Amino acid sequence: MGTMSRGVVFVHSTPAALCPHIEWGMGAVLGVPVHLGWTPQPAERGCLRAEYSWTGPVGASATLASALRTCQRVRFEVTEDAGPADQGQRYAFTPDLGIFHATTGPHGDIQVSEDRLRTAMTAASAGGISLTEALAELLGEPWDAELEVFRYAGEDAPVRWLHRVG
Repeated sequence: MGTMSRGVVFVHSTPAALCPHIEWGMGAVLGVPVHLGWTPQPAERGCLRAEYSWTGPVGASATLASALRTCQRVRFEVTEDAGPADQGQRYAFTPDLGIFHATTGPHGDIQVSEDRLRTAMTAASAGGISLTEALAELLGEPWDAELEVFRYAGEDAPVRWLHRVG
């Protein structure tokens, strides 16, 4: 068996009809049955939300994000923790913005490569957008802005306990 990783899937908003498809898709990726604790999403009438802490092979976050994005009416985030030899990953998806991907460091901060920075600088100098806007997009700020209202945990949302590190 290869190197294992872990992360969290946050399904921020989905119509109830897609819940079984989401669970089936995640289970197919992880190789285990997945049953999510669905709760109402107060930010979008008729929709549900759930969180799932997963363990799987390194890189499973990309496959999870691909499986979830086939359900176009879902808003989600998938994270994968950085390991000793691997960077972490963060994916976010909204129906309006599509998919966002970033590499993350050991503390969850976004790592932006030199090539991506140069591309942003070139786009800004060409006059299409400002450098501030280009950098904000590299950091996923448009996705964060759209997802923030859905991240709010209502009274019935599950509590996730953090594990002590060190």
